[in-house]
Amino acid sequence: MNIAMNPVSATTQTAPAIEARSLNLTLGGKTLLDDFSLSLASGELTALLGPNGAGKSSLLKVLSGEADGGGTIHFFGQDRETYAPAMLARHLGVLPQHSNLTFAFTAREVVELGSLPLQLTKKDTQALATETMSRVDVLSLQDRLYPTLSGGEKQRVHLARVLTQLSHAGEQCILMLDEPTSALDLAHQHRTLQVARELARSGAAVIVVIHDLNLAAQYADRLVIINQGKVQADGTPWQALTPEIIQRVYGWPVHVSKHPTQDFPVVIPAG
Repeated sequence: MNIAMNPVSATTQTAPAIEARSLNLTLGGKTLLDDFSLSLASGELTALLGPNGAGKSSLLKVLSGEADGGGTIHFFGQDRETYAPAMLARHLGVLPQHSNLTFAFTAREVVELGSLPLQLTKKDTQALATETMSRVDVLSLQDRLYPTLSGGEKQRVHLARVLTQLSHAGEQCILMLDEPTSALDLAHQHRTLQVARELARSGAAVIVVIHDLNLAAQYADRLVIINQGKVQADGTPWQALTPEIIQRVYGWPVHVSKHPTQDFPVVIPAG
């Protein structure tokens, strides 16, 4: 069972995957989103960057409906509020930073939870779970109890669950990843972002919250840097990751140079 998304048709997919306008969010007296607007296209991997507390995770929560930021949010030209929950679950997948799951499910059972909106047969569910677990390198963990897994293993199991959930999204697919590499080793950091980029190449709109500027530069098509509730930079890695922008947003001097073998910027702290 192939879970790759179908390429987006220019004739059927004219509206942005996500169109958010005039979002506002204040928590604990701190403004996280200030009349914030953002448009995201299908077929593109967008990295959301910014200092701690800049509002990156909060933005994902507002976009997905977990938090109320007012304004308007449309998915594929349709008001998000008009989607039936079961239909939305087939087209929108969210990987949070942390999971509160404490039940003694096996890793495979957690992944198979992603098939609930799809109404598949048991056989098809098992085949799909096997494929998605293989894709993110957790098939060897399938019989392990979820609470016994390491933080990084749990992250990858939940990524497989979200991939299972979105396997029937077709041309209308949105994947939101909140710091998906935070607990991963080097190889799995890159594999996770490779999977995210593959989904974008096959037509999904992918938005990733990430702190590592160099990983973002290597894998993302577009970088959106936010701070104090507003967009500070929005463009390609070369456009967004300049020493001036990084100094202004993060308050730290850096050098930016070209990767020795690939065409993306490498950020090196100068202080």
